[in-house]
Amino acid sequence: MAKSPGQKLKLLYIVKFLTENTDENHPASTSDIIAYLEANDIHSERKSIYDDIEKLCNFGYDIITVQSRLGGGYYMSGREFELAELKLLVDAVQASRFITTKKSRRLIQKLEKMAGKYDAVKLQRQVYVAGRVKTENESIYYNVDNIHRAIQENRQISFQYLDWNLKKELVPRVEGTRQVSPWALIWKDEYYYLAAYDEEDAIMKHYRVDKMGQVEVLKQPRTGLELFSQVDLAAYTNQTFGMYGGEEEIVTLEFPNRLAGVVMDRFGREADLRPMEGRSFRIRVKVAVSGQFFGWLAGIGADASVAAPEAVKEQYRQWLLKIIDRSI
Repeated sequence: MAKSPGQKLKLLYIVKFLTENTDENHPASTSDIIAYLEANDIHSERKSIYDDIEKLCNFGYDIITVQSRLGGGYYMSGREFELAELKLLVDAVQASRFITTKKSRRLIQKLEKMAGKYDAVKLQRQVYVAGRVKTENESIYYNVDNIHRAIQENRQISFQYLDWNLKKELVPRVEGTRQVSPWALIWKDEYYYLAAYDEEDAIMKHYRVDKMGQVEVLKQPRTGLELFSQVDLAAYTNQTFGMYGGEEEIVTLEFPNRLAGVVMDRFGREADLRPMEGRSFRIRVKVAVSGQFFGWLAGIGADASVAAPEAVKEQYRQWLLKIIDRSI
């Protein structure tokens, strides 16, 4: 009897069926496999299924044979990702602001396929993305890919920086297209940022990737290696509050001892906490002095104070006074 066109794909169909439809609690019988193959125009007999399973196991697939008075069966074990790992990935996808709601749903659907039919239901119970604050920039996937490619190929990029208008639309800023040398992608405060060298201003700058439009990889080689090699990215992301730029200063801050955890969350566990009298401590750190930095201090309240230098202390006082004046 002539073989059907799909006969050559028989082993692949068996792998697909076991991957998508079986687990430890839901083995598939030989009859189930034969019925699935017949539905895909592939005729098979019981003995050939035994041989096929053996071949797949010899190749490396972790297919478990279940012996039972009721007939037993087979299930795919040793999946690439455990259910707990897939749950973590689903949580990360749905919580990520830089991934649009539409893209989040697509990614989660792909993750569900990796879990198998029965465990996929457990992932679906976790899925809720519609109410989260998500970016509207659908091109971010391709922008990130272009940025990675430019970094790997040592090339510059061009892009348009975008802003929201009152119509809730992302529109290009008036200054037009920018050209920079990308050096690193940073994950900070639920957003992706690009650390890049601006040759015109001869400084390192950072940009929110979800606000970058029309990212193109250019032919020009990157510049700014010497400056970037001097940047400690971990310290840079901690000192640059909310990734908003400002003049870098070494400041001394004072807090009560009970806020040690808050300070370490902000500046890292390597921060030098120096005990003071009266159950307080000081920390000397380099920060980008900006409204975001002052906002963080103000959020802590009267328990946080700038001890030095006097210039930053005065800047903070003036910043607070302007808020008070505008609120009255």
